[in-house]
Amino acid sequence: MALTKEDLLAQAREYVNPVDADGAEALLQQEGVIVLDIREPAEFDMGHLPGGVNVPRGLLEFMVGTNPALSNPQATILLYCKNGGRSTLAAQTMKQMGFDNVKMLVGGFEGWSGSVHKVEVGDNIYK
Repeated sequence: MALTKEDLLAQAREYVNPVDADGAEALLQQEGVIVLDIREPAEFDMGHLPGGVNVPRGLLEFMVGTNPALSNPQATILLYCKNGGRSTLAAQTMKQMGFDNVKMLVGGFEGWSGSVHKVEVGDNIYK
């Protein structure tokens, strides 16, 4: 029997260390935390968490070890996407690839930007 999207997400949730927006805000204050936005570049340009590095979900496995943000498996990494689906799958992948300190922003960017947390916007976006 083929697995559904819901099946895959349920399996991946076993690998997720969730943090809410306030917990993510506290992580951003720590030195060396990598903020990894796995949305598509256009989504990232429209707004992202402060200090966010954009590595689209479709490129994640290929960027491990080649992108400076993905070169240290011991680093604390805060993952997020639009609302949590892609980052859940990405957290599972990263754990499988040896990254043990991966956190996922619950509710993704939608949960973050809907509160009072700071958002950065790409320089190429008309303000």
